[in-house]
Amino acid sequence: MHSWRDAGGYRGSRTTPGIKLEVRMRGKNQQTPKPTEAELGILNVLWERGASTVRDIHEAHYRDDGTGYTTSLKMLQIMHAKGLVERDDSQRAHVYRAAISKENNQKRFLSDMVQRVFDGSPSQLVLQALGGQPKASREELDEIRALLDNLESGKRP
Repeated sequence: MHSWRDAGGYRGSRTTPGIKLEVRMRGKNQQTPKPTEAELGILNVLWERGASTVRDIHEAHYRDDGTGYTTSLKMLQIMHAKGLVERDDSQRAHVYRAAISKENNQKRFLSDMVQRVFDGSPSQLVLQALGGQPKASREELDEIRALLDNLESGKRP
């Protein structure tokens, strides 16, 4: 198999003479798309376990719901094309790892939610989150106080 990438950002491989597969790759300045709920499930496995094979991910995430191995493989291929996971194909069993950190994904999701749902007001998000939930634990309240103290003193969390 021969891999190639041209100046226009196309990458492809040739497995049969005269037949090429082209995939438009995400440019460096483009943001990684937001993961779907199904993709988040796979990312959670990768964030928890680290780099894993398709088989490992399939067994950890889908073992009890009847989803087939090929569905897991296809999901990972799609996620790779979207830039959500990175793939090491130097061995027979491809190894995948999350291309985005859990923390960055959470920040991006919350930033988007603050803009779309809370009219850009982070305080409204916090008030709704704390007001609509069972009582926060002492540790959670201490963590929130420390964060507020840091914000007041100009330190970034």
